[in-house]
Amino acid sequence: MQEDLLINITPQETRVAVVAQAAVQEIHIERTLERGLAGNVYLGRVVRVLPGMQSAFVDIGLERAAFLHVADLWQRMQGNGEARQAGAASQPLPMEKLVFEGQSLLVQVIKDPIGAKGARLSTQISLAGRLLVHLPQDGHIGISQRIDNPELRDSLRQRVASLAQQHDRAAGMGFIVRTNAEDAGDAELLEDIAYLRKTWQALQARMRNAQAPALLYQELSLAQRVLRDLASELTRAIQVDSRENYQRLREFAAEYMPAVLDKIQLYRGERPLFDLYNIDGEIEKALGRRVDLKSGGYLIVDQTEAMTTVDVNTGGFVGARNFDDTVFKTNLEAAQAIARQLRLRNLGGIILLDFIDMHSPQHRAAVLEELRKSLSRDKVKVTVNGFSQLGLVEMTRKRTRESLAHLLCEPCPTCGGQGLVKTARTTCYDILREILREARQFNPKEFRILASDAVIDLFLEEESAHLAELSDFIGKPIALQVEAAYHQHQFDIVLL
Repeated sequence: MQEDLLINITPQETRVAVVAQAAVQEIHIERTLERGLAGNVYLGRVVRVLPGMQSAFVDIGLERAAFLHVADLWQRMQGNGEARQAGAASQPLPMEKLVFEGQSLLVQVIKDPIGAKGARLSTQISLAGRLLVHLPQDGHIGISQRIDNPELRDSLRQRVASLAQQHDRAAGMGFIVRTNAEDAGDAELLEDIAYLRKTWQALQARMRNAQAPALLYQELSLAQRVLRDLASELTRAIQVDSRENYQRLREFAAEYMPAVLDKIQLYRGERPLFDLYNIDGEIEKALGRRVDLKSGGYLIVDQTEAMTTVDVNTGGFVGARNFDDTVFKTNLEAAQAIARQLRLRNLGGIILLDFIDMHSPQHRAAVLEELRKSLSRDKVKVTVNGFSQLGLVEMTRKRTRESLAHLLCEPCPTCGGQGLVKTARTTCYDILREILREARQFNPKEFRILASDAVIDLFLEEESAHLAELSDFIGKPIALQVEAAYHQHQFDIVLL
């Protein structure tokens, strides 16, 4: 399936759309003032060690301290190796034995800050190239799990190990071979090795003169990462709407990935690039809960802090001969739409899919197979566990950055992100209880209610009898005043 990459660049942000089969498959956004941190390498300072959580908080110069778990400590693995060589017990050392407050650590961000959580760190540094990922602290040669041919895996491992030795015999350099290196030649692999080795040496040079906290290496810009990570032999064209950045990307491609150089095109049209492909309209749809299917069915996507749920409904689809066929066809179409929505919205973590109930085991198997087939195009790691006893499909998708909704939106200031506000009648009854409570503590001449227009209207009409009864009971007059700036759930009671 061929893809087009559309790159819209302005001084304030860069936006990238992946378009395939006349539909937007992925959206990537990077803002100049909110650039992502994943991949950045810092010299950090340990500010707190938490033995009970086997973790530590590390200051890397951000507003919130970053989080380092004992499982992400490269020193721990090294310590275990030394212990085994000495004949000691191989029990892993606890966090408090490995790091201490005030210690300087070389760390890399493996997950951006998400919500109220700080960045996630690792002390095992990895530098990504086009074909390889460099592991400068490790001599291991690994192969991407997506390359599943055993003979090809062995061949690539031997080739990369041999080329690494040719480049620098004195350095024990570890690498992970990426999926797009499957058909790479030796010359291309050597170029990547040289680039990554040079990057690591520059990082080490900066570290020698740095004081924690300090940024030592910053990941490539979004436009450059697109060329490195998304461009492939299936990419038909890479359109850029900025002449200055078009030249920069061509220079970057000429040095590091000449295979995609001819695919980079400068967009010269009069209409904005994203307008031409209706990308902005697709982004707006991706921020909504409801996703309409061509058959008439629809999805409801709800994203919460703990997980994401997707509910499938038949809606107006009654095209099949019987109900079972209608359900089956709706679920098949939904499986394809769900896979696209997960990529488009960049949803991660635990995901529960509530397909319409199917009684046939064959139908369930077919829907699950269609879901896995559609998810196979996703470059992010996905695990599908199949149908649970409750009939839900449980799956996970690796969370590496903020979702599209978290990036572009914030919680509603009126409802606080709940999606619900109190009714006007509920607010009326809250006010009546509050006046009764205050009448027992204070003795004013009059109570005045300040509330929204909807609440005051209720007090003047349907709730007027209750308000009069309360006024008689406390023996005080109650005045009403509309505050146009108040939301339906807001009110004040003034004692005069």
